[in-house]
Amino acid sequence: MARAKSVDSTRGGSVLNPAAIIVVCAVGLTILGLTILFSASAGFEQGPYFYLKKQLIGVALAFTVCWIVSRVNLDVARRYVWVVAGVTLVLLILVLIPQIGIDVKGSRRWLGIGPVRMQVSEFAKLSMVFCLAHYLAVTQSRLGDLKRGYLIPIGIVLVFAGLIILQPDFGTAALVVAVGVLMLFLAGAKWRYLLPTIGVVVLGLVVMVIHNPNRLRRITAFLDVEANKQGGTYQLYQAMAAFAAGGTDGVGLGQGRQQLNYLPEAHTDFILAVVAEELGLWFTMGIVVVFTIIFIAGIVHLRRAPNLFQFLLVAGCLLLICLQAIINLGVVTGIFPTKGMSLPFLSAGLSNLLLMAMLIGIFINTQRSWPKAGLTKSSRRMQEVMA
Repeated sequence: MARAKSVDSTRGGSVLNPAAIIVVCAVGLTILGLTILFSASAGFEQGPYFYLKKQLIGVALAFTVCWIVSRVNLDVARRYVWVVAGVTLVLLILVLIPQIGIDVKGSRRWLGIGPVRMQVSEFAKLSMVFCLAHYLAVTQSRLGDLKRGYLIPIGIVLVFAGLIILQPDFGTAALVVAVGVLMLFLAGAKWRYLLPTIGVVVLGLVVMVIHNPNRLRRITAFLDVEANKQGGTYQLYQAMAAFAAGGTDGVGLGQGRQQLNYLPEAHTDFILAVVAEELGLWFTMGIVVVFTIIFIAGIVHLRRAPNLFQFLLVAGCLLLICLQAIINLGVVTGIFPTKGMSLPFLSAGLSNLLLMAMLIGIFINTQRSWPKAGLTKSSRRMQEVMA
């Protein structure tokens, strides 16, 4: 408790606001993303301003969404949690219908009207967090039960993940399961239930990969990047070349070569490689540091949660940002097999940008409404985890 008291004693008027730190980090990453996006668009047929204009419109919409979410009464919104979950599941089903869902490169993940497209799985991530946080808070006294404390909440997670897998989108489904399991753990679910679940999910993913020739080739190619640089690991090889070319100081903004039709998806999933080539190692490491700061600030913020629902909601939001960043950073640097997942705040893409705006809006919202001092009972689980 000495450590807790020392933290609380600093919560006077001079204490840094953790939500404000997160907002500053998010804004900084977004500005950097716009800068690099302009550079990464240099070789595109549509011209260097095409994606920059789209992203600027997206940023304006994201700012509006963030402001709206920051003003919502979470207790009132909670009354409609099952409506939100139901609408999201219906949209995930509609995506799978050939006449409705938009197919891009063999994956059916989008709904759209004209040039406007929405990737439903992005919003499904927040919907799952919202739904699971509500359910676990309502049944917190029975979290030790097999049915109410484990089977029902894990079923909620698997329903969302299962519909996302059918698109197919293994990476997002794995992220949803990871966030869901961690939320169960933070809520107090039993290890004897969680550990077998993790094993079954991993085994299930392995089986699905083995029975999917394209993904199996992607995994086997990842084991030998050099030998498959003209095939399954072409993107990763070009990303590694970008890291090598950039060195510590980079070649300078607009001077990179990899985005000139060498590196596919340079403006989305592999935008970090453009940062590495043009701005160098120090900027790249700076991005990692910024995401680390977001995580730490989020942990500090969670210590003031007034109830289990809001604690789990904000914890889920924090996990969505940080785990997605870890996956993207791991893919671009060759730690993980290639998987299409954007880098939060930096990559081009309206759906993920709007999702991140909602998550930041929730941080701002709770910073305004949570008590200003003292550890709450709902924070004990996090304190135990971090001890």
